[in-house]
Amino acid sequence: MPLADGAPATAQQTNGVDDAPVLEVEGLETVFDTRDGAVHAVNGVSFHLRPGELLGVVGESGSGKSVTMMSALQLLPSPPARRTGGMVRFRGQDVDAMTPKAMRRLRGGEIGFVFQDPMTSLNPVFTVGFQIMEPLRKHLRLSKPEARKRAAELLAMVGIPSPEARLNDYPHQFSGGMRQRVMIAIALACEPGVVIADEPTTALDVTIQAQIIELVKDLRQRLGAAIVWITHDLGVIAGIADRVAVMYAGRIVEEGPVLEIFEDPRHPYTRALLETMPHLEGDRPQRLRTIPGQPPVLMETPVACSFAPRCPHAFDKCLAADPRLEPCGAAGHRVACWWTPPEAETEVPA
Repeated sequence: MPLADGAPATAQQTNGVDDAPVLEVEGLETVFDTRDGAVHAVNGVSFHLRPGELLGVVGESGSGKSVTMMSALQLLPSPPARRTGGMVRFRGQDVDAMTPKAMRRLRGGEIGFVFQDPMTSLNPVFTVGFQIMEPLRKHLRLSKPEARKRAAELLAMVGIPSPEARLNDYPHQFSGGMRQRVMIAIALACEPGVVIADEPTTALDVTIQAQIIELVKDLRQRLGAAIVWITHDLGVIAGIADRVAVMYAGRIVEEGPVLEIFEDPRHPYTRALLETMPHLEGDRPQRLRTIPGQPPVLMETPVACSFAPRCPHAFDKCLAADPRLEPCGAAGHRVACWWTPPEAETEVPA
């Protein structure tokens, strides 16, 4: 449904009916202008998200995960951020061509964003109830009593006890896990078609992490929203994602169905990330592996493989040309790498 028509379309109107991508990003490029020059933070990122799908975006800190999503929704301050290329479409509409009013209606109304740190994302001088009611009144035009009733329902939906009474509390009166639940409630307030969750379980203990993950699974099932889950925790992605996009140096280096990525990783960086996960096999404890070296400082657009200086399989071509995402393995699996794993060399082309 076009945004210009007024009322936002809900996830239920598209989920299971139209399999066309709800969100498409093509060739996204973003730089940050600094005193030392332009930092190329996002370098030609392309992906799509279908209704009801959960896309996991993984990579080290600084790989461009959060910046990519915030750039796509024009949430980065300009200056210093500057979009230099690419196109973003939401339900077939060019997001970059939208008016500021349409963009405000898109963000919060059609696309919800769960930010990484709820304590800094929630306004400390307003009650939680006010902050949940704000998008309801702004986007859905609910009256104050209606918005308050809906806000209490949202708090109950995300598992906060005594929701009506907690509406009058301030963010500092909630625990870390509860604040994260409030952020999820705000993101889901208008039943958006897409929810972007930026490391929603970071800094939470494992018990609360498990509760948040189960909550998101349940809400996804009930509301049918498509979700982009940004994280560095591959264990979380293994249990909730449909597809995985692995990012390094501001670009996607491998993408595919979650089982394919875990069972048949093709990029050395993906393999290195999987090797850093703890293994419980064997009688003796094993030392955790690490990836040697540091991520690159992207003061120039990459002209060769950015992972080559840290890659144990790099050869001359890796230092001379930048690989592009190409199909490999099972359907939907793509990798940007010149190296071919030994076990894949004997594959029969489909």
